Amino acid sequence: MTATPRRTRRAAQPAAVLPSLPDDFAVRVIAWQQRHGRHHLPWQNTGDAYRTWLSEIMLQQTQVSAVLGYYARFIERFPTVQALAAAPADDVMAAWAGLGYYTRARNLHRCAQIVVAEHDGIFPCDPDVLATLPGIGRSTAAAIAAFSYGVRAAILDGNVKRVFARVFGIDGFPGDKRVEDTMWRIAEAVLPPAEGIQPYTQGLMDLGATVCTRGKPACLTGERPCPLQSLCEARSTDRVMELPVPRPRKTIPERAATLVIALHADAVLLQRRPQRGIWGGLWSLPLVGEMDDVLDAHPLEVGAVRRAAQAYGAVSTVEMAGALTHTFTHFRLYMHLLRAEIATPVALNDDWRWVPLAQLNSVGLPAPVKLALETLVQPSLI
Repeated sequence: MTATPRRTRRAAQPAAVLPSLPDDFAVRVIAWQQRHGRHHLPWQNTGDAYRTWLSEIMLQQTQVSAVLGYYARFIERFPTVQALAAAPADDVMAAWAGLGYYTRARNLHRCAQIVVAEHDGIFPCDPDVLATLPGIGRSTAAAIAAFSYGVRAAILDGNVKRVFARVFGIDGFPGDKRVEDTMWRIAEAVLPPAEGIQPYTQGLMDLGATVCTRGKPACLTGERPCPLQSLCEARSTDRVMELPVPRPRKTIPERAATLVIALHADAVLLQRRPQRGIWGGLWSLPLVGEMDDVLDAHPLEVGAVRRAAQAYGAVSTVEMAGALTHTFTHFRLYMHLLRAEIATPVALNDDWRWVPLAQLNSVGLPAPVKLALETLVQPSLI
């Protein structure tokens, strides 16, 4: 009988040694925020966890300047978490349209429903509980708890990672677990007492967004004061533009698809996308055939599109309309569009709807689909 060799257990790697952490890090950030930070954003100083949560979700991967208008319209339409939870998903998607990353909108709606159903409409104050809700990660949970309830908790969003990488001279891509773990340990070690947590948290965000920026940090341009400049390892070693270390470059996969712009009496046919996948749950132009990584499989020839369009009704004409390219987070999509005139539509199920071109702005359309319609259909009608 042959003995099975025992698998050796790999020893856990020791945690990275933290750099020297100045005692006055938080004091500097708070003093700067009180004098130079942002104090009049519409969600600030409200004590309203709903508004804080909404702003934090919108600000994920989106700049403040782009969020302000969406936030105002969203609050007007859904003034409370109860109103958002009760709203139809289509209304939420329509209000979100243009902000991108639509998974955020689906998680936002689901999160509101859970807060109403399981927490009596009140956002929990415990960051660990907040982090179990859809769309809320560890950093977002800490920000909500700090701003809404004054809870002493550490944040680590993209702006903060950039500040830490430069100030403490941290090499390595911040998205790597080992580097991120080191940053979390720093984030917790430099926290101020609870009474200073709100200006400190806001100050860190403001520093990364307005001073320690990716492209033109203020320490190099002299446009704004930086309270951490004398502590900054990157500044003292002329590595400001080298840190943080960028994501390792990977080839972006490419796909192609054929979509049909089916028109009848100044209305366009839209199809609801499956919940999973790109544009999940949104209304979009019908996809004909598959979304392929074989780029020359598209566009499909006119005859194939005509046969597919016959499912929508009697087809009078089909012609090439144009092409657009859209880059998602993980791949690039080449969209080939054909225009089909439908003389007599047939009845379709609830996943299909004819929408007047003049009313498209009320529908939650993915930005590239909206662009395609504005570009390739008579713009005066939209």
